[in-house]
Amino acid sequence: MRLLYVMLIVALLAACHTPVSREQQIISSQQQLADFAANTELWFGVESNLLDQPSRFTGSISLLNQSAAVLPAGIADWQIYFHLIRRIERTEQHGLLLEHIQGDLHRITATAAFKGLTAGQQLQLTYSSAPWIISYSDFMPRAFITVAGLEPELFANTDTEDFNQFVRPLTEPRQQLRNIADGDKFASMTDARRYRQQQQAMPALSPQALQQRIIPMPQQLQQHSGQTQLHQQWQLSAPAALLHEGQYLQQQLAPYFTLRQPDSLNSAAPQLRLALASTAAALQPESYQLTISEQRITITGADAAGVFYGIQSLLALLPVSPAPVVELPQLSISDQPRYRWRGMHYDMARNFHGLDVTLRLIEHMARYKLNKLHLHLTEDEGWRLQIPGLPELTELGAFRCFDLTEQHCLLTQLGTGPQRSGSGNGYFSREQFIQLLRHARAHHIEVIPEIDLPGHARAAIKAMEARYQRLSLAEQPQLASQYLLSEAADTSDYLTVQNYNDNSVNVCLDSSYQFIDRVISELQQMYRDAGAELRLFHMGGDEVAAGSWQGSPACQQLIAQPDNNVNSVADLKPYFIKRVAQLTAKRGLALAAWEDGLMASPQQPFAREQFQNPQVVVNAWDNIWEWGYGDRAYLFANAGYDVVQSPGTNLYFDHPQEAHPAERGYYWATRFTDTEKVFFYRPDHLYHNAEFTRDGTPITDLAALLGRSLPQLEKPKHMLGIQGQVWSETIRTAAQLEQMLYPRVIALAERAWHKAGWEPDKASTAARTDWQQFSQRLGMVELLRLQQSGSGHYLPPPGALLDNGVVKANAAWPGLAIEYSLDQGQNWQQYQQPLAVSQADLWLRTRQGAVHSRLIKL
Repeated sequence: MRLLYVMLIVALLAACHTPVSREQQIISSQQQLADFAANTELWFGVESNLLDQPSRFTGSISLLNQSAAVLPAGIADWQIYFHLIRRIERTEQHGLLLEHIQGDLHRITATAAFKGLTAGQQLQLTYSSAPWIISYSDFMPRAFITVAGLEPELFANTDTEDFNQFVRPLTEPRQQLRNIADGDKFASMTDARRYRQQQQAMPALSPQALQQRIIPMPQQLQQHSGQTQLHQQWQLSAPAALLHEGQYLQQQLAPYFTLRQPDSLNSAAPQLRLALASTAAALQPESYQLTISEQRITITGADAAGVFYGIQSLLALLPVSPAPVVELPQLSISDQPRYRWRGMHYDMARNFHGLDVTLRLIEHMARYKLNKLHLHLTEDEGWRLQIPGLPELTELGAFRCFDLTEQHCLLTQLGTGPQRSGSGNGYFSREQFIQLLRHARAHHIEVIPEIDLPGHARAAIKAMEARYQRLSLAEQPQLASQYLLSEAADTSDYLTVQNYNDNSVNVCLDSSYQFIDRVISELQQMYRDAGAELRLFHMGGDEVAAGSWQGSPACQQLIAQPDNNVNSVADLKPYFIKRVAQLTAKRGLALAAWEDGLMASPQQPFAREQFQNPQVVVNAWDNIWEWGYGDRAYLFANAGYDVVQSPGTNLYFDHPQEAHPAERGYYWATRFTDTEKVFFYRPDHLYHNAEFTRDGTPITDLAALLGRSLPQLEKPKHMLGIQGQVWSETIRTAAQLEQMLYPRVIALAERAWHKAGWEPDKASTAARTDWQQFSQRLGMVELLRLQQSGSGHYLPPPGALLDNGVVKANAAWPGLAIEYSLDQGQNWQQYQQPLAVSQADLWLRTRQGAVHSRLIKL
């Protein structure tokens, strides 16, 4: 009877589950797991952004099993992990549970209701989230599967930077448009629309005018008659104070010829002289004069930086291709910078791209006379600088992998996948950072280090928790707690914009300030060892999630203490900022922060007088006009802060370069930011940049849009300058980084150095002519210089129009070649005139040198 009962149970179980043949095996070995991941495809898709509920979309995740392995029915020990920037709320479909883990990491697990996935089967999960997804780069690569006891395996079709391999095409209006306001006014760019926009004729500059269209444009350039031949017979003269500038010039001329710097000059030989102005005190810092005559070239600067920038103008006159004899126009240039802060911000924390690309960025900044490199060194997703004595910061905090305990690495994020060797991992060693500082100093660039606090600090928090655990096990409790940034008993409940619930440093722990002071001390020593001086410390201060510290016993204890001006959780962020300001002031440092870190209320900065620092610098970034914050640059300057304009709508280079789903980048501030938009940013006329709302509605009356009057700039001396920003959530490789940076950085440099006479009227004939000449120089000279240095860059795709069987194509900038292919890219031919085509499968691209644009297909 007992045997009969057992047989009955076995039969019932067999009837409830999908049968598994001998050829279809449940995954039990590493080889079977690898086979499943290699032959099962995971696909992302956007179903619709045009839902009844604004700002939401529906998406899908599909699995197609083409392997010999199966996912068995019912609860099992396999899990699928994937990266998605939109947070998916916990949902169950087809017996599968889909849930958010942390940041962009999500998980799929099986429940008892799962019916299995056998060979040849496909299933699709749908979900709803917010806000929209209208770009391929919103999806992250490197989804993977885990089985208990086995190493994770990547789904092969997602282990790529080619979105076509794992994202369904975004071709329909419901996939390309947003349900925003009363409708998305930014239609996705089409080839025909691009063709029409690029139809405006551009009168070509003569070769001589093209040679002299230096970027950035000098303040004054007077051409003289005649040409000067520069060759190796010229002698270089430089005083001891300009030794480095002389050596730099020799290095830059080396591909052309060797420029000698003899101990004694031959008065009969032609000479290139570097000099400091005798009246330097009366001149603006960084200014210079360059004169070229038949037998003499003289560069005179107000200081060494001015001489360096004069050298850049001389080098800009050289031909792109090296030659033993160079023809230079005889001319005089008198030049000085528009702003003393001409900056570029680079987020290497979310995704690390290595030392070489950073050194190249320094070189290109110097070529175009930018002088501040703001390095975003820390984030939730990574800590990128070795700090002696705190090894966990980089051993754990600089790497992401699959480790749910986070004892060996941070949780994988942003498409890194399960391995420490995945994209975006790494850090600067102390020696590498010193090398970087020396390189920047040699190029007259000040490096501004940012340690983002108290939010955006998950990497540091987890690293110091690991340090605490290590030293606690070693029975060193005092040392263990010395730099702790979190509190085990903290029950605070919050969620950041980037979907983290544990990234706020506990501002009520003294150990948090010991940590900050230790990091600043080590930074100062690195600068000293590099022969530089750390003058300005950037504390970040932005996007601290509401709810942080609500459940902290240490904070409740601090609030309970009398006479400390901390009466509630709302007082904790000002308390933190004051303490960091005091720490930096004691070390003689100026302090910098993002604008929201220094706002007492949405319309009122903290009183400047409360900070003892010799200078407090604010990056004013939030100029989403309809949100009402676009005037903060003026508010801060009028309140006595020094301001760097860093506007999201014009100078965020992580945004797409065109309103098209194939263009990389986020679009929260504006739908796109191309090189022309950067060129036409008008920093002296802040409100003239208010052109569109986020949905694409033209802004015709900003005050009416905001419902209040607009403050004017009362203290212009506090407007330091402008800065471009690149955030790296969607930028995983060095090549992707340079595509996002260049040539927008060059347009940034033009506006930071040179105030155009047409400002603020960008619609004037003078403005359009200036842009046309700039873009001609860009397309025919500067892009090739970038390539010579080993850098990649972006090229706009061609416009194309199919009219009665004839294809017409054009390029955005002069100097770009257009190529076409009739055999799916196997062979390319030069487009020279409209093409009569008898087939629909025509591919087009633009090219300059070794770089080509993304393809368009007709």
